[in-house]
Amino acid sequence: MSVETTDATSGGAAAAARRPNVLFVICDQLRADHLGFAGNPVVRTPNIDSIAAGGTVFDRAYVNNPVCMPNRSTIMTGRMPSAHGVIFNDRSLEPNVNTFVAQLRDAGWRTALFGKSHLQHGESRDAVVDFGKAPGVFSPFEERWDSLEHQERYENGGVVAPDDFYGFGHIELTVGHGSMTGAHHYQWARAKGVDHDLLRCGLDPKADIPGRRDEWWQIHPAPFPDDAYSTTFVTERTIDFIETAEADGEPWMAWCSYPDPHHPLSPPEPWFSRHDPDDIDLPATFADPGDDWAPHLGVLRSLDPSMRGHGQYVIPFGPTPEQARACIAVTYGMIEAIDAGIGRILATLDRLGATDDTIIVFTSDHGDMMGDHGLMLKGVMHFQGCLRVPMVVNTPGRNGARTASLAAGMDLPHTILDLCGVAEFQGMQGVSLVPLLDDPSGTLRDDVLVEDDFPASALGGLLPLKTRTVVTDTHRYTRDSNGFEMLYDLDDDPGELVNLAARDRAARSSMVDTMVDALLRADDLTRTEPVTP
Repeated sequence: MSVETTDATSGGAAAAARRPNVLFVICDQLRADHLGFAGNPVVRTPNIDSIAAGGTVFDRAYVNNPVCMPNRSTIMTGRMPSAHGVIFNDRSLEPNVNTFVAQLRDAGWRTALFGKSHLQHGESRDAVVDFGKAPGVFSPFEERWDSLEHQERYENGGVVAPDDFYGFGHIELTVGHGSMTGAHHYQWARAKGVDHDLLRCGLDPKADIPGRRDEWWQIHPAPFPDDAYSTTFVTERTIDFIETAEADGEPWMAWCSYPDPHHPLSPPEPWFSRHDPDDIDLPATFADPGDDWAPHLGVLRSLDPSMRGHGQYVIPFGPTPEQARACIAVTYGMIEAIDAGIGRILATLDRLGATDDTIIVFTSDHGDMMGDHGLMLKGVMHFQGCLRVPMVVNTPGRNGARTASLAAGMDLPHTILDLCGVAEFQGMQGVSLVPLLDDPSGTLRDDVLVEDDFPASALGGLLPLKTRTVVTDTHRYTRDSNGFEMLYDLDDDPGELVNLAARDRAARSSMVDTMVDALLRADDLTRTEPVTP
């Protein structure tokens, strides 16, 4: 069935007989190759695979930042982190920014967010380093304006959500991951009778949790049932919203944001035990870091989190084979739980007759090393496992296809607005991917720029302050603020083992020029625009 669209200037819900709904499904820390349609032979994702089969799969989709808050803010705004200002998990997206969700809401769509937002720092503030200094820039906003994602508010009483949260007219949030239950999810689970201590036990590395693995304190089954878990919460609240919006006859946009498969790896049964670690194959590069590494990568590879007293929550580390297999096995179970939830949402769309009127986007905010090169987690490790993410755009009236064209997270908001017939706004730096939906053999991008910034004192100053990467059809080039360079031929060396930065001067020179051009394009031109009186 074809979908009618309308321009944002046409005046609201009466302007078109039927405008498309938008189901935006985003996972946290999901690699591009951890899905069935991506060729993974172990993890079982039939429902996500069905979205891919009927949509356009972007096999070379990259993040613009490999950390949660910066890239989520980029997807919301269509702007690079250096443009929207969220360059790490320690600062919030300012409330006066425009987003593609706000554009849809202004054009008559009912908008809602369920699950992880992470557009405000909440408990991420000072997660890596205690700033402890007077700010260099004073916020123009009132104190605590960005505290909606801090768990204490939800434990101490009710929280009144704003009427407009970055364009969302309704929000029900999760804070934390796995058994670290927070925000509206926490209140929802408490209403089911689940004990407070069980819902927050994942924060304590020394807590005595039945089934906790010796490999890593963050691997354990959640001590509460599946019907109280975050994946179930996000699924059921999204379904309720869709049912209400469909009954009211309004076009809707649902941001369905699963906190998984981000660590801690602590889903409830039956998902925790879906896969036996002994049956998991290690990545091909697990024992091979490659040659001529950036020094900080070697430091990270040497870290061991196996002791329960190691309370660092987000620091990348070098897993043992046993740790890696345990992590991958539980991660696969978490992904399969998400797939089951998505299946319930798809069944709801079918039941309501809304499938042919709904655009479905599926993606992730970043990947995870998950044993590649003997490393775990994300951040300043700009290998494919961190940078590549799944990206599918499923639109009514188009056949399934795959494209090898480069794509970026910041292209999604422009694409959605284009599909909905709603105008883009000033300062958007991405491109619409719609031409690739019609002709997947085409090319829209020559490169993707990745920005990565860390506080000066993170890990005792061992990490570079800034890391920049540019990816082209053939190469990946990375340079950090310590002056270290990494260059890989992605065609000849897909495992990124041979650093060509000092060996192939011609390729290096070409990629340096490409990076300079990309950095110039990333400049925020809205800073030169006049302010509307």
